[in-house]
Amino acid sequence: MALEVKICGVKTVEALDTAVTAGARLVGFVFFPPSSRALRPAAAAALAQRVPPGVLRVGLVVDADDATLDAILSEVPLDLLQLHGHESPERVAAVRARFGLPLIKAVAVEHADDLAAAEAYAAVADRLLFDARPPKGAILPGGNARSFDWRLLAGRSWPRPWLLAGGLNTGNLAEAVRLSGAVAVDVSSGVEDAPGHKSATLIRSFMRAAARIDGPSPVASGDRADYI
Repeated sequence: MALEVKICGVKTVEALDTAVTAGARLVGFVFFPPSSRALRPAAAAALAQRVPPGVLRVGLVVDADDATLDAILSEVPLDLLQLHGHESPERVAAVRARFGLPLIKAVAVEHADDLAAAEAYAAVADRLLFDARPPKGAILPGGNARSFDWRLLAGRSWPRPWLLAGGLNTGNLAEAVRLSGAVAVDVSSGVEDAPGHKSATLIRSFMRAAARIDGPSPVASGDRADYI
């Protein structure tokens, strides 16, 4: 079965339709104003309504408070929330309980010691996402075209499904999967021709590369619940 792919930071109808047609299993909408990929809820809602059954709609937030999440979810039909900030395990559990949506928790990785945080998050999140730790002074917690040593994940077992992120592109995808053992990946900057602007050509190229990578299937059918 082909690698599971999430295309994150989708802002346009062209990018969304290209990602879905090319076989992405998840599409991400960013709700973090400093990002060039950020959307207002109304714009995200229009895109989310175009997503066909079988593709998950993910809302990425960074240390968002309840009022912000309420405002987003009152307009945008989402299937998962992705918490990509410094949310504690307690905050992750509270968000899941209050809003009733499955959660992806991003874990910033630079050294092996950083993976220790994943254990606590695995107890409260539905999925983990391992992303490169941003450089000092960076505004964005992810999407910085920055990778980490993928071998840090090799041979590790986690109680939750996980995705690999950070600096992935068509050229390094196969090596990243081989070294890390990932069966699901998240790409943003690697399918852009300018910051915040998704390229249909690069999306299709990335998805073709993903389709050539064999791995265990993360799902059994087309039902949305099977992806969690």
